Amino acid sequence: MAPKHHPTLLSGGDRKALTKELGRARVMTAILAAQSAEARAKGEALIRQADKLLCESWNERMWADGGPIDPSPTVDQAISGSYAWLEIECPRCKSRRDVDLAALRHPPTTFVHDLASRLRCSKCSKAGRRPSATLLQLASRSRRPASET
Repeated sequence: MAPKHHPTLLSGGDRKALTKELGRARVMTAILAAQSAEARAKGEALIRQADKLLCESWNERMWADGGPIDPSPTVDQAISGSYAWLEIECPRCKSRRDVDLAALRHPPTTFVHDLASRLRCSKCSKAGRRPSATLLQLASRSRRPASET
């Protein structure tokens, strides 16, 4: 962006005052930009903390009530809160799997509880049945080597 044009004043004292004010404005611009970056970093950290607390709350409600609780965090909130894995269980064969939420081909605004009807057991699909998965909890890392989408 081109610098703003300031018409040159006639007296030398006015030119000096203008130069001084422009210098102050440039310094203030740098200070405000640094404060903005600092506030943005603090805000992002607070959002991550809020997302983490939301995921922990949902896990506790899942454990206490025993079913997919609505409302749940979104996929984006779970990943932001460091809960990028979803533990599921097949109601038919009782096998447990971990699903990487970042690898799912769903919009990041999808709620976690909405994934229950979309996730299927790969073992049961070979037997000709594909029951919907049962959600167990969100996890910060995979506890099992096999993952399923």
